Amino acid sequence: MLTSAGSRPLTTALRVLAPLALLLTPATACGPAPAVRVAPSAPAPVPVPTLPAGPDGRTAVFAHGPRYGGGATGRASGAARPVALTFDADMTSDDGARAAGGARFDNPALIASLRRMRVPATVFVTGRWAEQYPDQTRSIGRDPLFEVANHSYAHHSFTPSASCYGLPALAPEAMRGDVDRAFAAFRRAGVTRPVPYFRFPGGCYDDHALRAVAPAGVTVVQWDVIGGDAFARNPDRVAEQVLAGVRPGSVVVLHCTRSAAPATEEAVRTIVPTLRKRGYRFVRVSELIAAARGAKSRSGPERVSPAPERVPPGPERSH
Repeated sequence: MLTSAGSRPLTTALRVLAPLALLLTPATACGPAPAVRVAPSAPAPVPVPTLPAGPDGRTAVFAHGPRYGGGATGRASGAARPVALTFDADMTSDDGARAAGGARFDNPALIASLRRMRVPATVFVTGRWAEQYPDQTRSIGRDPLFEVANHSYAHHSFTPSASCYGLPALAPEAMRGDVDRAFAAFRRAGVTRPVPYFRFPGGCYDDHALRAVAPAGVTVVQWDVIGGDAFARNPDRVAEQVLAGVRPGSVVVLHCTRSAAPATEEAVRTIVPTLRKRGYRFVRVSELIAAARGAKSRSGPERVSPAPERVPPGPERSH
């Protein structure tokens, strides 16, 4: 530092200018400070498409997407025709003892095959299944290839039991709570964003059930192609039934439970490449609903995906 009398004005000037220089040129002991980078905010989640409830308070029912892209066989012209594979992961309150005894209600090989073939799918999970297999539920729910949807808490009927394959019937006042209970089980398993879709056990519903679940904000999802894999042992027959029924926009119902549908995984390994050769493209249910909403807005108020009041009793009792 300068100490002579003649240097005092320079010293004083340096003392005044030094803080200003620090303000103008931020520095560190190793040189100029790096520029501060502001991390971009995370994008807002994209809303999942749903169908609005009717003016009479009944939740909407979706069974298939718009029909376009040609017939059931042959290659589509232009864009590939969409089809959604859905899988019901069933488990009831009474199945815990069976699981403890060795029964398997999951199907890891099926999920692995879908991943290997890069097949998007929507899995309708019961709350009990999520509780029994939380790691698998979380893995499916966090994989962008899949959607986790609601199949009730314990697979009880939302109609009188005699009309739905003998399933135990829920009391009318318990129906909304059952849907909420299943969503809560998904969250506990680590599924942070299940889709707001609901499939009635057995596919059975009536007007009262549709009004009961509407406050949960869900869209009911049925199907137009029954896979026939429930309790089936022959994968070729399952594949034949699916391939014979699929049309553009179809929703196929299959199962993700080894104990009740042991042939499904092998059947899917035939279904997927065959439909791709026919020009089909696999999508999640949310993509079909989005397409249905677009078709509805263009064509007017007509119902896009009609569905029966309830599925009559038959061999598909494990839905």
